[in-house]
Amino acid sequence: MSTYAPSGARHWAAAPPVAAARPGVPGTDAAFFDLDNTIVRGASMFHLARGMYRRKCFTGRDLAGFAFKQARFRVAGREDIGEIACATDRALAFVRGLRQADVVATGAQIYDEVLRHKLWAGSVELAERHLAAGHRVWLVTAAPVELASLVADRLGLTGGLGTTAEVVDGVYTGRLVGTALHGPAKADAVRELAAREGIDLSACAAYSDSSHDLPLLTAVGHPCAVNPDRRLAEHARRHGWASTDFRASRKLGRLGGSRLVRQRAA
Repeated sequence: MSTYAPSGARHWAAAPPVAAARPGVPGTDAAFFDLDNTIVRGASMFHLARGMYRRKCFTGRDLAGFAFKQARFRVAGREDIGEIACATDRALAFVRGLRQADVVATGAQIYDEVLRHKLWAGSVELAERHLAAGHRVWLVTAAPVELASLVADRLGLTGGLGTTAEVVDGVYTGRLVGTALHGPAKADAVRELAAREGIDLSACAAYSDSSHDLPLLTAVGHPCAVNPDRRLAEHARRHGWASTDFRASRKLGRLGGSRLVRQRAA
């Protein structure tokens, strides 16, 4: 069985070690990463919405609503099921009538301008270690599948699973295909992918910051809490799961930089 963490270890300042793919069974080992606050700092949809607002796709009132949700998300470190449903409906309404190709092109520009600067370097490094070990690496997120696929492509990952909006004749209808990829739906999507691709979930790893992703984390053999909310941190501690928090090292870096500036100014 693959080992993703040293015995007794729970926290790292950098990414934990990753075992190489098992010989004789190529392609059966994989890693699944949540997006928001796991790969990207904060909510990726807010960053996308802000970029689209600057391109006059949204109103200032719309953006203010996104900003409020983003601030509460950053402070609380968790998501609310009702808010997720509301945000999904709002996003579907915003893109209704827009051409998918135009939204994808705009998303690529926004990634280059904003999202690439919001990546958690430690999580990206961890994904890269999985790739180097011969594992397939997937993003699994409630964000639009177009955004999941874009970020996965930019990072050189295997692919992205996300919430799918209906497209007819290249135009968004404002309706959802299936359900939003959140909570148990993430685990269901990963199980379907595993069955289709011949992936052995008992040999796989999954990474998330949110207790809402417990169904996904418990579906694999090697769960890891990344920048965890309080409930997930407690669950990881009780069950002996690996856990790492890149927020602490980032805060220490900012504090160190502030001290250096003050010393130079003195």
